[in-house]
Amino acid sequence: MVASFLPLPICSRPVLSSRHFLPRQIQLPHTAHTAKFQPAPPRAERKSNEAHGSDELKKHEGLPKEFFDDEWQAQQREKTQEWHGYRKREEEKENRKDDEYREIGLRLKGYPEEEVREARKLVSSFIRAEEEVEEKIEEAAEKGQLTELVLMVIWNRLDLARRDDEKDVIRSLDLLYRRVETEILKGEATASMRLLDDLLNLYDGHDNEGWLKKCRKRMINTFPQEDPSSILAPAGFDINNHQGHIGLPAEADDLLLRVDFIREVDELLQEVKVENTANMPQGLDPESVAARLKLQEKKQTIDQVETLLELAMTLKW
Repeated sequence: MVASFLPLPICSRPVLSSRHFLPRQIQLPHTAHTAKFQPAPPRAERKSNEAHGSDELKKHEGLPKEFFDDEWQAQQREKTQEWHGYRKREEEKENRKDDEYREIGLRLKGYPEEEVREARKLVSSFIRAEEEVEEKIEEAAEKGQLTELVLMVIWNRLDLARRDDEKDVIRSLDLLYRRVETEILKGEATASMRLLDDLLNLYDGHDNEGWLKKCRKRMINTFPQEDPSSILAPAGFDINNHQGHIGLPAEADDLLLRVDFIREVDELLQEVKVENTANMPQGLDPESVAARLKLQEKKQTIDQVETLLELAMTLKW
């Protein structure tokens, strides 16, 4: 039997990695049985890990259960954002207040410092006077101390009180401002307007007949007596020859004629009636109620002025 020799394929030698050259005794199959032979970490490292875990437990000890809740954490983050927004708004509000206070302080910058200091002292004396404030204001008016600067100082204090929402202070300073302003206007007013103001102040709010009697007496003492014969033929004037010297009384500078009083009061009434054509506001909100009360008070004053005008026109000595 003839054996046939078949050519055998020549296979290339497999390339082995370096791990194939490890000693046979180290190449152990990785099983659970061999896992226990893995080297353990050093003792110092184990103690460090145990101490770290103990510290973490102590760190979270006593915290509420919600602390570990993701939803609770999200709510806390949202609250924190709201708080930061609130703080930002408050800071902006404080900055605006500082700007407003700075602006109020600069209003008096154009006035001399000494005059500003004296005006502030005068306003402080009005505030401390309490019930005697009327006497203090009248005394300052006689000395010529009531000026536009005094009004500006009161207005600045009133503006600051409004910024701080101090209602009692606002009410007191508003009354003080109006009283000082009235006194200044009174000093600049004509003799007729000063007399009209005095007559209106005689009214006590109750006895109308008694008030009219007081006003009539005051008018008789103020107006010079109007005698028809003295008007046609005053002292020193020759009625027959139509010549002579007509002298005025010594108090002619302060003399107020009834006709001048009637003329000025009538002009004032005409102006006020034109301005008072506004409709009465409706509603029960505080602003509407205050506006109605103000208009009613103004109408009452107009009625009193009309009564005084009629009294002056029919006045007899």
